[in-house]
Amino acid sequence: MSTPRILTMAQAISEGIAQEMSRDSTVFVMGEDVGSYGGIFGATGGLLDKFGPERIMDTPISETAFIGAATGAAAAGMRPIVELMFVDFFGVCMDQIYNHLAKNTYMSGGAVKLPVVLTTAIGGGYSDAAQHSQCLYGTFAHMPGIKVVVPSNAYDAKGLMITAIRDDNPVMFMYHKGIMGLPWMAYLEGSSNAVPEEAYTIPFGQAKVMQEGSDLTIVSISQMVQKAMLAAHELQGQSIHAEVLDLRTLVPLDTQAILKSVRKTGRLLIADEDYLGFGLSGEIAALIAENLDSIVLKAPVMRLAVPNVPIPYSRPLEQFVIPQVHSIVQAAQALTVGKMAQART
Repeated sequence: MSTPRILTMAQAISEGIAQEMSRDSTVFVMGEDVGSYGGIFGATGGLLDKFGPERIMDTPISETAFIGAATGAAAAGMRPIVELMFVDFFGVCMDQIYNHLAKNTYMSGGAVKLPVVLTTAIGGGYSDAAQHSQCLYGTFAHMPGIKVVVPSNAYDAKGLMITAIRDDNPVMFMYHKGIMGLPWMAYLEGSSNAVPEEAYTIPFGQAKVMQEGSDLTIVSISQMVQKAMLAAHELQGQSIHAEVLDLRTLVPLDTQAILKSVRKTGRLLIADEDYLGFGLSGEIAALIAENLDSIVLKAPVMRLAVPNVPIPYSRPLEQFVIPQVHSIVQAAQALTVGKMAQART
C-alpha cells in the first residue's frame, strides 16, 4: 500500500490552479507578487515556470485596476484568478468587487457571466496588527452576488479551488495564512493532509463533519476548525464528545447540516475568528432560533469570536482577542456543565 501524499494548503491550491490552467486555456492568474515570488503565501508557487508571464501576470500595486481588469476579462470569456494580497485591502477596490463583479450578472439579466475567482489571505495570530489580520468573510457573505469559500485543509482547498474556477459566478476564495503550511510561519499541522494527484471537485454548500459527537456541536470554518479539532480531542479525555462541523463555504451555507447536528447534540458552540458583531456567529445563532420548533436545546447557544475591536499588534493581546484552543475547551465545558455534574454523581 502506497504512502498517502501529504500537501500543505499552499501546495494544494497551486496544484489545483495548475491543473485547471492545463485543462482550460482561458484560465489565467493576475495579482501582486503572484509570479516569480509565487504569491507571498504560496498560493501560486511554481506557476510562472509552468505557464509563463502571459498567463501568470504580476501587476502594479493598483487593486482597483487589476480586479476591474479581471471582471472585464471574465465578461469577454476568460476565467481569471485574481489575488487580493490581504483581505484587509478590500477598502481600496470595493467598488470593483461589489458594484461590478458581484452585481453585473444580475444587472444584465444573466446575459453577462463573470467567472472570476478572487483569492485573498485572511486571519491573524502572527502579530501583523490591525490592517493585516482580519478575516472579514462575514462582510462578503452579507452582500449578495458573490460566493464565499473558506477551506480549512489542503484536501478541501484543492477541490474547492477547482470547483471555484469552473463556476460561472464570481467566487471569493479565502485562505487563512496560519494554515497554509509556510516554512516561515507557525501553522496548525492538521491543515496539511492527503491530497490526490488527479483533479477533483468538492461541491459548494456541503459542510463536512470532521468528528462525530453526541454532547455538543462546534460549528466553525477555516483555521478555527483545526483549533476545534484539538479542543475536541482534549474534551474527549473529559468524557465530553464534541461534534465538529466544518462549513467549508459560507455562500452557499449548508443550513441543513447545522440543523441536523444541533438536533442530535442539543448544544451549539460557534467558534469564529471573524468579528462577533453582525457576523457568521450571529447568523448561525439566528438559524437555530428560527428552527426551535424542531430543536430541543439543552443549553443556550454560545458564541466565540473576536470582540468588536481592531486586532492588536501585541502578541498577548492578539492571543486574547482571537479564540484559542483553551477558549473552545472552556466554552464547551460551560455548555455541558449539566452532563459533567451527572457524570460525577
